[in-house]
Amino acid sequence: MNDRARDNERQALLRQAWALQSSGRFSEAETAYRQLLARWPHLSDGWYNLALVQRHAGHFDAALASYQQALDRGVSQPEEVHLNRGVIYWDYLRDAVSAEAELHAALRLNSGYLPALLNLANLREDFGRRDDALALYSRILGLAPHHFEALARYATLKSAFAADDPIITRLREAIADRDATAAERASLGFALGKVLDGCGAYDEAFSVCTAANAASRVSAGSRGEYDRRRTEAFFDQLIATFKEKGTRRADGDPADAPVFICGMFRSGSTLVEQVLAAHSRVTAGGENPFFPWLVRGPLTPFPAGMDKVTIAQRQQFAATYRALMTRQFPDVDRITDKRPDNFLYIGLIKTLFPHAKFVHTTRHPLDNCLSIHFLHLDQDMSYALDLLDTAHYYRQYRRLMEHWKSLYPEDILDLDYDALVHDPRPVMQRLLAFCDLEWEDACLSFERANTSVRTASAWQVRQPLYRASSGRWKNYASHIASLRGALRDLCPDDLYSDDD
Repeated sequence: MNDRARDNERQALLRQAWALQSSGRFSEAETAYRQLLARWPHLSDGWYNLALVQRHAGHFDAALASYQQALDRGVSQPEEVHLNRGVIYWDYLRDAVSAEAELHAALRLNSGYLPALLNLANLREDFGRRDDALALYSRILGLAPHHFEALARYATLKSAFAADDPIITRLREAIADRDATAAERASLGFALGKVLDGCGAYDEAFSVCTAANAASRVSAGSRGEYDRRRTEAFFDQLIATFKEKGTRRADGDPADAPVFICGMFRSGSTLVEQVLAAHSRVTAGGENPFFPWLVRGPLTPFPAGMDKVTIAQRQQFAATYRALMTRQFPDVDRITDKRPDNFLYIGLIKTLFPHAKFVHTTRHPLDNCLSIHFLHLDQDMSYALDLLDTAHYYRQYRRLMEHWKSLYPEDILDLDYDALVHDPRPVMQRLLAFCDLEWEDACLSFERANTSVRTASAWQVRQPLYRASSGRWKNYASHIASLRGALRDLCPDDLYSDDD
């Protein structure tokens, strides 16, 4: 074969691999890239793309090795490769030491590499190092004054005590900047709304967050369109697919699975995980992406394809999950898996881990939906971009949870956030008993636990319990009449009336 023929073959394999990658067929793309690199191992970009598809396929150690091959073979922009390795180490493998080492390696190659600085600042936030994070965000803004994402994150960490605080002026000016994209206006708007809420400027805070949600919807394109009928059909499918209680296998070990913490976003799940993590036997596992990855990958279409899943496949999925958790958290006694939207997958989880227990966090519906309105959630959660869509989704969530509780009443504990913050000890006692844990006073001082937190509640749960967020909806009562009407039958108004 002459050089031209070999080059044509190489280009054909590249096109095939890229087409598979672009269509989301990551396992097939991985095979195609391996075939390519077996013939032409010097292709650094091929190793880079192989690492990308391996990451999407959940093959994280293999992706790290492929990224290293790309570095060894002189890939262009090696700082980006180190950044991607850092993301894998922290987002998927929970190895903060290795993640930080990779980010510093990127910055040694390019001291002004903004993505590495931003990720390093995020890492500092995750471990509660506010001053370090602020310094890094300030450094980014010194290099790029119009880095609006860094400004938004900087603002959320700053304390503002009055509506004329300079950071508020700075955020307003950034939102009005003609060069700001819709996505950037959304980030800035949510940051401004949070600051204004903290200052008691409730009318402007609500208006700003409503505009931020609208900007987020624009930036999301078709992803931002919430389809109520499709949502109802999906929940109907879940209930129809998992309509019978699974049988606990005799060989199952009750300690085989973590304690799953789930519920609506902004319902107190992070707080509950931190309470448990303060216990000497418990390690906080944080938000594990395994089950969303499973249903969007090997189990697609979900839940329609569940009847074709064999027992051997279920055992393999369970083994993969255990291996990932062991890789992230070796030699731990008990571990939590706190991902709020795992409430969708309780039936699935029960097929893999028959002894699994679920702490279902709940909160006053108006507080819950309003808190979502003020938060910049992933745009795949399109229901979050409009209050009445949020109310619709909330009703579907409640309907599904009633179904799960009818199947597994002994394995699901409803834990009320409002009850927890008003009288913590009896609620914590019920929580620990449900998890087969003895009482420890350390749980009452959970804010002292030295754990990483990677959610919007990261700074709240580093403080002692406070009640400010319980009944918060009353600050916005004049703005949420439609929300109250949509959820009135679900709201415990005897506890949270306008006269309180």
